[in-house]
Amino acid sequence: MLGPIFLREWLSSPRRTRHYVQRVSFVVAVFSLICTVWLLLAGLQQVRNLGDLAQFGMMAFQIVAPFQLVVLMFLAAIAAANQICHEKDRRTFDLLLLTELSNSQIVFGKYIAGLLNVLQLFIAGIPLLLLLTLLGGVAPHQVLAVSLVTGSTLLWSAAVGTTVAFWREKTFQTLAVIALSLVLWCIIWEPVSAGLIPGVPREYATYASPLRAVWEACQPPVTVADNTLQIPFYYSAGASIFAILLCLLSVFRLRVWNPSRQVQPRLTDDEAERLASEELGTKGSWKVRTARPMWNNPVLWREMCTWAYGKKVLVIRIAYFVLALMISAQLYQSVQAGELFGRSTLSEELLPPAAKTLAPLFLVSLVLLNALAVNSITNERDGQALDLLLVTEISSWEFLFGKILGVFYVAKEMLLTPLALCLYLCFVGALSFETFVFISAAWLVMTLFVSMLGVHCGMIYSQSRAAISVSLGTVFFLFLGIITCMLIMISFRGSFGRQLAPFLLIILGGGTGLYLALGHRNPSPAITIASYALPFLTFFSMTSFVLRNQELTVASVIVVAYGFATAAMLVPALSEFDFAMGRAKTIDEEV
Repeated sequence: MLGPIFLREWLSSPRRTRHYVQRVSFVVAVFSLICTVWLLLAGLQQVRNLGDLAQFGMMAFQIVAPFQLVVLMFLAAIAAANQICHEKDRRTFDLLLLTELSNSQIVFGKYIAGLLNVLQLFIAGIPLLLLLTLLGGVAPHQVLAVSLVTGSTLLWSAAVGTTVAFWREKTFQTLAVIALSLVLWCIIWEPVSAGLIPGVPREYATYASPLRAVWEACQPPVTVADNTLQIPFYYSAGASIFAILLCLLSVFRLRVWNPSRQVQPRLTDDEAERLASEELGTKGSWKVRTARPMWNNPVLWREMCTWAYGKKVLVIRIAYFVLALMISAQLYQSVQAGELFGRSTLSEELLPPAAKTLAPLFLVSLVLLNALAVNSITNERDGQALDLLLVTEISSWEFLFGKILGVFYVAKEMLLTPLALCLYLCFVGALSFETFVFISAAWLVMTLFVSMLGVHCGMIYSQSRAAISVSLGTVFFLFLGIITCMLIMISFRGSFGRQLAPFLLIILGGGTGLYLALGHRNPSPAITIASYALPFLTFFSMTSFVLRNQELTVASVIVVAYGFATAAMLVPALSEFDFAMGRAKTIDEEV
């Protein structure tokens, strides 16, 4: 049933260096989180007895388990989708359909091949969770429950990535639908968990949402008998059935979806002229319409005046508006209930309810902007049009700013909707005008940063799969690291000087990762400084945010840090445009 596709990945994957680097990096990242929690705990109190060790084990487990779930869930979906998108971008997937491979061999081969590396990361992280049981506070059945929830989540998230990749033709459409689907599925169960939907029990959210299921498994048992695996078992069974159904759907619809109508052969000029002559009875022209006038910047004209990313991008806009409407309804309900005008608990004081509600929308918007930017470059390269652009009279300024402004135009909904919701909060008095100005400035700088990051990765990586993975991975891990650090800060509140030393390992690791992703192929002093300064300044801004009443400091640091990082990527791209393109291709060919 698996066929030669899976067999090739099974035999060739261990021969690649990144096969071992990924596993070691993931385990080191998880272990660094555990070490950070320990350093913070030891810095605030003296660890004297087994009760303190049990408290440390429970807190570390509640931080590591959700972190592992979110990372592996998105990695599984993107890795499975990349297996198909890479074939479609290289125009080799149609050749795969002409072979003697059956639909099930193609679908399940691609599905398990994309899931293979992520499963290895998941298995490599289980021993770290088992080590926490030796400290106390965590029972072995809790590790088993978290493993069941995480493993089954990998199955259905990879199935979502595989199905969407087979269904959609454009890579941006695939990535956008996957990101929106995963976020919508996690968010849609939050009102159910809060009891806001009448007639729907709260327990349904635990059985359907992976975040709620893993958080329930992380809670310490109330009694000795409270050690059942009912919730993880039911969730895992439902997730596995859902994954099987998605794969079967891909098997039955594979040759209906592929080849797409966008790549089906069309009439040649001579054939079109002959048909037009037969219809008109005279020798007519094969052109069906007159040529449209083009702007001075043809790159920007193509991005704004044509369907460069396919007409199905409208589906992505509709899905995004659904997500925005759900968040808007939740904000409106919170405003009517007065929840955004006061502070009650320590958790709400450190992380306001409005921030928790708007954070998913901001994150999805930045991910979609980044995906659109990197695909604007990789689509040109995969279509064999990038080399032609390099020999034209188009300057680097026209190309880069045409791509960036085109991304802003196509994704204008993702750019303006978060600002509109913040303006609504400012209008009702839940947000001061000064804070709204700071948020707007920081948001515009962040959108420019993620867009330039996508263009930069698309230019220095000639392989589309590597460019997309590095670009989306940088954005995803950057903000996932911010969320994880915020959760730790909520548990251990303190000054910047007290928290700097425990977080130093994460800051240095993040800086090294940024440099390897952005600077090792196109090194420059500015990119090196930006790579190592960005995690430190981000941590400083988070600490200032936790200490409250420092909105100007937070906004200024974010604008300066990410503005400098954007300039560090933009200036070399403008000055070494042709050289950067050719060097990236040469490096990949040598590898």
